[in-house]
Amino acid sequence: MSTADDGASSWRSDIALALLATLLALAVNAFAGFPELTNAGGDNDNLLRLVEVRDMLAGQGWFDLHQYRMGLEGGFVMHWSRLVDAPIAAIIMAVSALTGSAAFAEHVAQVLWPALLFCLTVFFTARAARSFAGDGAVLPAVVVGAAALHFLGIFSPGALDHHNIQLMLSMASLSLLLEAPLRKPAALLSGLCAGLMLAIGMETAPYVATIGASVAMLFALDANGERSIARDFGLGFAGVSALVFIATIAPSAWGQAQCDAFSTVQFVVAAIAGTGLAAIASIEPAGRTRQRRIASLGLLALLLGAVVVLLFPQCLAAPYANLDPRLKELWLDHIDEAQSLFKLLAEDPAEVVARYATPLIALVLMALRLGHGWRRQDSLVGALLVVAFIVSAWQVRGSTFSIAFAVIPLAAWIAKWRQRAEVSPSRGVALRMAAVWLVSVNAVWTGAAAATSVAFDDSNTTADNGDGTDVACQRMASFAALGRLPGTTVLAISNLGSPILAYSGHRVFAGPYHRNVAGNLLALDAFLGSDADARTILTDHHVGLVALCPGSAESKLLATKAPAGFLAGLMSGSVPEWLEPVAGTSGAAVELYRVRLGS
Repeated sequence: MSTADDGASSWRSDIALALLATLLALAVNAFAGFPELTNAGGDNDNLLRLVEVRDMLAGQGWFDLHQYRMGLEGGFVMHWSRLVDAPIAAIIMAVSALTGSAAFAEHVAQVLWPALLFCLTVFFTARAARSFAGDGAVLPAVVVGAAALHFLGIFSPGALDHHNIQLMLSMASLSLLLEAPLRKPAALLSGLCAGLMLAIGMETAPYVATIGASVAMLFALDANGERSIARDFGLGFAGVSALVFIATIAPSAWGQAQCDAFSTVQFVVAAIAGTGLAAIASIEPAGRTRQRRIASLGLLALLLGAVVVLLFPQCLAAPYANLDPRLKELWLDHIDEAQSLFKLLAEDPAEVVARYATPLIALVLMALRLGHGWRRQDSLVGALLVVAFIVSAWQVRGSTFSIAFAVIPLAAWIAKWRQRAEVSPSRGVALRMAAVWLVSVNAVWTGAAAATSVAFDDSNTTADNGDGTDVACQRMASFAALGRLPGTTVLAISNLGSPILAYSGHRVFAGPYHRNVAGNLLALDAFLGSDADARTILTDHHVGLVALCPGSAESKLLATKAPAGFLAGLMSGSVPEWLEPVAGTSGAAVELYRVRLGS
């Protein structure tokens, strides 16, 4: 059989395994009744993404990223990409046309889109493991990878946020680079995936930079084997960045620099980096010797640094450097995924085990390879794993990537012990192999951490009281009464913002988004101020309803911050005379009060 036939056969095998893993995950979710479709679990981004898609389908412009129903009058501009909205909207349009039901079409999209991304991520993980450690690593990669991805939650039904597609693209870019020496189009496609990662969200900038730097360094050290790879990667990266810039940025905004979203900043940097790398790899004098390649790439790096420093210095600041101190104290510091490893060590050691155990094991495995012939594959996988772990130490959200990248060396480790068990079968080898399997499955660590947390946590802080009550106000049913009321502006805490938009036709001030500064501050002023202050704000901004979630951690935080404030008074049962309880909501998860402006 030819090499091409072997390659086609391996692709079919990997696709089949990825499909099988996806069908199994779907079966598990279906058996549970797809609970995420009626309970977002507090994930505001998934809900607001659905709202954004609905708005686009209802006629909002492709280039218009305003969220008009959140913030002050007129809304604010979101920093998300239409590249994620488009395929979700396409699914909804297609299913709606076939069935005539928009609600059913949304449910199909909420299940199908994450499942498709899950399947692709498992597939590219299997391909990466095959390139890294041979055929024997594929099955462990699918089993360990699918389990890790399933329990991460970013591929669950309803997961419309962009983190899942970012992870899929990062794994695709890595997998294609690992295959690039054997497959000519792979490097070009890898660059395309890296460009799309950057276009979809700035959270992946460290991984995009790592992939690009790795390609450049491999070329610098081995021109013969890496020249065409570096050229094609650079062309793919620069080319797709140009296409995305034209396709998703309005011409009137081409001159606007945005540090938190794809804009002229990212386009200029990507264009210079990609075309520069391709030019150095293509021009013979620039890449003739290793010294010239290193010098040429060093000059390219200096040029990129100068462009950023001179043209876009504002983007060198910390992501939330200009955030209002009150929002940092009362919002940012309490976002779970924004916490650092060191804060978790002090406050939630069990979560540290769940998030960092398998990446640490994988890092140790990679370190052990240093003395046994370091390979091209080790450089690519090791660089991404190290960077992802560093990012996760800064913010725990980075562990999503480090857990996924860790699957590749872990699969190689399992494959090694499987081979040993086949060659020299014994009880001891079998037990060691079983232990290697167990410690490589992130779900095992997650389960152990959860059990430990429950055993030693006296607070018993959960989303319900054990009697089915939606204490944290996360279920669709908790907003049914609100959805039946005529549209108006609702004063609510930030974590109710996205659910209110998704489950009703109302608008809100607050929502957990860093661009919605004015709306969030206005809500804080109302909730933390006196009853008189709140009434003035509600009157000035024509607020018709106040929504209260007494069991929410955010409500309790604000009440503690201002015990004499408007929100604290509501939570203690002190209702001002200008508020009227909405019938049937007293004692419910979401309590509603109608504003009587004439009082």
